[in-house]
Amino acid sequence: MAAACISGHFLARFIDPEPAKCSISASLISCSRQSSIHFFHHKYQSCSLSMNGCRGDPRAPIGTIETRTFPTVSSPALAMDTLNSAISQLKSDPPPFTSGIIRLQVPIQQKIEAIDWLHAQHYLLLPRCFFSGRTPTGNSDIFNGNGHNSTPKSHNLVSVAGVGSAVFFRHINPFSYSDWKSIKRFLSNKCPLIRAYGAICFDARSNISSEWKDFGSFYFMVPQVELDELEGSSMLATTVAWDTSLSWTWAMAIDALQATMCQVSAIVVKLRKEVPKTYIISNNHIPSKTYWDLAVNRALQLIDTGNSALIKVVLARSSRVVTTTDIDPIAWLACLQVEGENAYQFCLQPPNARAFIGNTPEQLFHRKCLNINSEALAGTRGRGRSTTLDLQVELDLLSSPKDHLEFTIVRESIRKKLEAVCNGVVVEPKKAIRKLPRVQHIYAQLAGRLRSEDDEFDILASLHPSPAVCGFPTEEARLFIAETVFDRGMYAGPVGWFGGGESEFAVGIRSALVEKGLGALIYAGTGIVEGSNPSLEWDELELKTSQFTKLLKLEVPLHQKLIT
Repeated sequence: MAAACISGHFLARFIDPEPAKCSISASLISCSRQSSIHFFHHKYQSCSLSMNGCRGDPRAPIGTIETRTFPTVSSPALAMDTLNSAISQLKSDPPPFTSGIIRLQVPIQQKIEAIDWLHAQHYLLLPRCFFSGRTPTGNSDIFNGNGHNSTPKSHNLVSVAGVGSAVFFRHINPFSYSDWKSIKRFLSNKCPLIRAYGAICFDARSNISSEWKDFGSFYFMVPQVELDELEGSSMLATTVAWDTSLSWTWAMAIDALQATMCQVSAIVVKLRKEVPKTYIISNNHIPSKTYWDLAVNRALQLIDTGNSALIKVVLARSSRVVTTTDIDPIAWLACLQVEGENAYQFCLQPPNARAFIGNTPEQLFHRKCLNINSEALAGTRGRGRSTTLDLQVELDLLSSPKDHLEFTIVRESIRKKLEAVCNGVVVEPKKAIRKLPRVQHIYAQLAGRLRSEDDEFDILASLHPSPAVCGFPTEEARLFIAETVFDRGMYAGPVGWFGGGESEFAVGIRSALVEKGLGALIYAGTGIVEGSNPSLEWDELELKTSQFTKLLKLEVPLHQKLIT
């Protein structure tokens, strides 16, 4: 009964108590032209002129949702030519609807990596996004449309990179059912690659700090221009969306798309999966080791005394790293891909915001039609230097009472939440080891079948935050976390995409917030349960952040210090 009350209380934070107050008006963010920066003789500007879909009526149907596929070409440059021609044709013969969303896509014989294409675009071309799943997503309808159906050999989607927003969704209030319906309004089963990519903050009830303010409580975008990396080929696409009820007309939308296309580069160079070593000028942890020990011991006192219902709480650390040279978030992300086996890579950067990037092993859920999958992940150890040592570490993790307790809390919580909206839940394997290049975890896979696709929102609302990133019971753990000294923002929140018949979200851990000229904020967390040791938990934080810090040199050489 208590757990149900907590779950209901948590669900309330996602529900907009007064959705009718959301006015229908344009959300036009001015484009500031950066005339001082030139790239191939173009003046680059933020592509933030768009409409905020959250301001529309989520009950009003969109006039048309279409995907048009053109013949396969051999290169990105030819794909750009095809799309520019198609856009011009559309402009001269506009659709007879007051609202709609149309995707134009051109298959490319050549396989272009999405991360390479994104790196080729100027860093001022915002917003931008990137998402790479752990395994390619097979979809036989990927080339649906009323154009030519000349398909590459493989339809498996590997990664997606996008710039500009055909429509975005952002609010400072908690993500609500109304917001979810506003996003789904622009999506359709018939157009599987029209997707909204984005993230939701960890705790919308906390105050938004300055570094996260441009993300709001949540931020999603349907890219204007995107490169889809397939297993054996690729595809370049553009999307235009309009709604006159939002004062965003067809003419405005098509002009904005053409402005973005003028800035997109068709020259893609293979990105080296390494970054030039840069030196760390300063590295400040919040909390410091001293305050970390105090926080862990305070949590253990609550857990051990029995005066609180708290069984587990996940404490986190933010490390502000300032470097001698700028950190390129896309180059960092490319390096993370090298260690990306069994992990998701992502990047989300709204206009005027820092880039939120990550390499997370944790899936929140994957929905395809009514089928839904989730997983429990807890307990962490490093990898052994040999096969024998690695096996010993694995056995130690599996036999650890502390880690077993932490893992069981996560698995059983997720199972109960899935059972509330699914017809039967299968847990298989119930307890196994997932190995990553630097660490290994205990995990379990869970699968069920939703009673209705509308239950997707309930799944998202109930699964986040899971005990793996918050604690248990959820509300007690959240209140303890809220007393910490930094805003988690999107760290440990849902990161992923909504589609018409399919959606997938990871948990935004093993992540960093990167800003040109200001270094990065690197985030990591660890679960505190009975038997936790503050120093060992701190060591676990160091292990989790090592995928970022390995790209940096830890101190400025003495001769460089003397010069500066």
